[in-house]
Amino acid sequence: MIESLYLAWQYIRFNKIKTVILVASITLIAVLPLALEILLSESERQLLDRAESTPLLVGAKGSSLDLAMNSLYFDDEVPEPISMAAVERIHDTDLALPIPLYVRFQARGLPIVGTTFDYFDFRNLKIAQGHSLTMLGDCVLGAKAAARLGVGPGDNLVSSPENLFDLAGVYPLKMKVVGVLAPNHSADDLAVFVDIKTAWVIQGLGHGHEDITRTRDSTVVLKRSEGNVVANAKLFHYTEITEENLDGFHFHGDTSIYPVTAVITVPHDEKSGTLLRGRYLESEDAQQIILPAEVIDGLLQNIFLIRNVLDAVIALVGLATVLVILLVFALSLRLRQREIQIIFKLGCRKAMIGRMLLAEILIVLLVSGVLCSAVLGVVDVNAEELVRRLFVG
Repeated sequence: MIESLYLAWQYIRFNKIKTVILVASITLIAVLPLALEILLSESERQLLDRAESTPLLVGAKGSSLDLAMNSLYFDDEVPEPISMAAVERIHDTDLALPIPLYVRFQARGLPIVGTTFDYFDFRNLKIAQGHSLTMLGDCVLGAKAAARLGVGPGDNLVSSPENLFDLAGVYPLKMKVVGVLAPNHSADDLAVFVDIKTAWVIQGLGHGHEDITRTRDSTVVLKRSEGNVVANAKLFHYTEITEENLDGFHFHGDTSIYPVTAVITVPHDEKSGTLLRGRYLESEDAQQIILPAEVIDGLLQNIFLIRNVLDAVIALVGLATVLVILLVFALSLRLRQREIQIIFKLGCRKAMIGRMLLAEILIVLLVSGVLCSAVLGVVDVNAEELVRRLFVG
């Protein structure tokens, strides 16, 4: 057998190009499904971790998947809004801590998340640079958001208009970046966090303007009377909130009817969570309460169905590759008939020739196996970071 291995090795060394092609083909067809399995398993773990860490979500009745994806991963699909009254409703039950979310706007392609300080405590988000939100118009960036945008504390970031023809007069807001969060390895790393009132200012529900009782421009005044001044549309509206004009910003109407996209609900205990879920069972209720883990698990089940199809395709491609490799060896054998005849005339038996060909195949498979193991080892070690780059950015 040693002689067979020696002859096979010399033949492989002489035919380097053919050997490299065979090894590459076998390695790739083995690596693809196995590496895909590792990455999918890791992505499932990361997706479920974030969903399982969020006990309950309250939102408008409709697509529970849109509600979960928008609230957990800040997806572009915005669910129907509910009002701040939903937060008060949960708070009044004394069964859970409500954390409002308003995820609708973007800044240079990144989601703007309007929320409260409770969210930072709930997600265990820590400030790495600068400080937390202190006033209206401030924003705090996730670690990857700051790196992608190339901004930091002291810089400014302008919200993106929802469309170029905003007839409602909602102007982009120039926000001050006051802090950058430490890496959290989640969707929070690519978010722009603001106070929920700042998100309402972006929508135009809150606004500021110059003090018309002190203005020297008479063209902005429609009517003056004792204790009352009426201005026209020429009155300047701020698009940046500073310490100087902060007092000029205000909200009209009852803020309890102002919108939120969801409410993260953190029950005090399991019994409180069960009791709270029971309060949303009425069919007439315009709101729903969902378990994010169940919703995301259902999504993953659908993904796995797609993965089964993909595995079947890869299996067919693998079978085709094996057949091609067999064809290559068969053609190689025909081309080597003269060589085989010379070996036979030198006194070698047919069994010796068979062992030599088998040794060639074993060496190719052994090299492919070593390369495959090395690649899978690298993928397995870096699976967590690879999934974060692919799914988080």
